[in-house]
Amino acid sequence: MAAYDLEEQEQLAEIKAWWKQYGNRLVNVATVVALIVIAWQGWNWYQRNQVGQASVVYGVLQKAVQEKDTQRIKAASGELLEKFGRTPYAVLGALTSAKAMVEAGDAQTAKAQLLWAAEHAKDELRDLARLRAAAVLLDEKAYDQALAQLDGASGPAFEIRFLDMRGDILVAQDKKADAVSAYRTALAKLDELEKSGKSGGAGLEWQGESNAIFRDLIGQKIDALGGSK
Repeated sequence: MAAYDLEEQEQLAEIKAWWKQYGNRLVNVATVVALIVIAWQGWNWYQRNQVGQASVVYGVLQKAVQEKDTQRIKAASGELLEKFGRTPYAVLGALTSAKAMVEAGDAQTAKAQLLWAAEHAKDELRDLARLRAAAVLLDEKAYDQALAQLDGASGPAFEIRFLDMRGDILVAQDKKADAVSAYRTALAKLDELEKSGKSGGAGLEWQGESNAIFRDLIGQKIDALGGSK
């Protein structure tokens, strides 16, 4: 029995020695891990809370758009960008607000919303914002800025629309040959799209245009510039 007690005491002494050497380090690691877990859970809660609040504001914005209340539109979209800029609702709000403000004749507010969306959105929503921003800048005769929105790669869904818009801007700059080239490239891309059997790849769904109608429209632009000769 005494031998057994001695063995236990030796094991206990080894444990104490190990804890003395590594105990503080182990506690520190455990504390860090716990803090990371707590921080991660807190961040997830914050994100969910932000998205929830943003959805409510976005609902207010939609109602204001339906009622054509420009002041409430500005207030709601401004709140989305300022307080909830990292949520998906901010980009959707900017695009929704911009469309409503264009219809209301407030191009300046629309431009600000679209430029914000072009900078912060991702993928197709970013391309849509760039395209609409280019259209607003074209109306303002800010041609270089409009073309700048079309620079860089775009997703396949908007490539043809970008080329068409580029052609429109070049026409406004009286660069007819360059415009015809852009339009023809758009038609070539449309041919590739149709041969591949894909649909909706021209980014036309948001304007309700079919590929056939869009093709005719581009053809008329080329004809008007004498490019068909």
